[in-house]
Amino acid sequence: MAPSARAAGSGEHGGGGPGLLEVAGPHGPWDRVRGELAHRGTAVVAGRLPDWRLPGGEAALRRMLGRDWHRYEAMSQPLMKERFSASRLLLRHVIAAAIDTVPEQVDLAYQPGGRPYVRGCDQIDISLSHTRRTLVAGITRRGRIGVDVESADRRMAGTGSESQGCTPYELARLDEGEAGERNATLVRLWTLKEAYSKALGQGLRFRFTEFGFDLGADRIRLVRPDGTPADGGEWAFGTGVLGGDPGGDPDGGQDGDPGGGYVVGTAVYDSGFGETSDLSVRTALDAGLLDALLGAAAPPTAFEADPRAAP
Repeated sequence: MAPSARAAGSGEHGGGGPGLLEVAGPHGPWDRVRGELAHRGTAVVAGRLPDWRLPGGEAALRRMLGRDWHRYEAMSQPLMKERFSASRLLLRHVIAAAIDTVPEQVDLAYQPGGRPYVRGCDQIDISLSHTRRTLVAGITRRGRIGVDVESADRRMAGTGSESQGCTPYELARLDEGEAGERNATLVRLWTLKEAYSKALGQGLRFRFTEFGFDLGADRIRLVRPDGTPADGGEWAFGTGVLGGDPGGDPDGGQDGDPGGGYVVGTAVYDSGFGETSDLSVRTALDAGLLDALLGAAAPPTAFEADPRAAP
């Protein structure tokens, strides 16, 4: 049985942040993801590593990963390879559910900084994060999205993360709060900062002391280092709490689920150009272009090399 997921933060309090859904493997169900996209324009989907171990061996995995197969093969650590393949499988299934196709035909590509996107489908934006045995994928038709997941029991209070990752305003608010809540608040702030940076396409290149968040009761707000508002309402932020896996994993070792579960941060930018209600590639593209795109996405057979693949 899949662990429960519950939403928190701006998604619960009318701030526009998406809820957090959990899908127990490739079979879904995916109707909830489509419904969330139709209702909110954004979906954030969590998965567990054991649920995304693809049956069928190496041939099936190569067919599903497409261009990502070469990156997978180049990795040497088994756990790193498993995380990579599982996270891409989750992302491909989320995209396929959104644009009405099959995961094998999703043409997943990467910008120079490593940010994923769907080639030939600029109606949507995507983001991906994983830690330990938990995977999170985000998708939106509103503009831009970033997601991040961290262990809820990650130690941050009393470490350099406070001075390196918080603004003066945030540090002051932390000092005003309960000492027992300090670490949980720091983890929550960190996921929001990671998600916001990913949505901007900056990753960790954007100094976390240059922007902050006001974790207000009604919604989460982006603020400047001194606490003054930094946006005009175009951004929606949320945090969600995902429970740990009560069943454990016999292969998890030291990388098993933490007892405190996980915190998921989400940042969504509304571009203001309206929403695309029909995301299906079968109606958004003409037949000739669709055939060309899907043909380009197909991986090479075992008897031919892919000339486009990077070493």
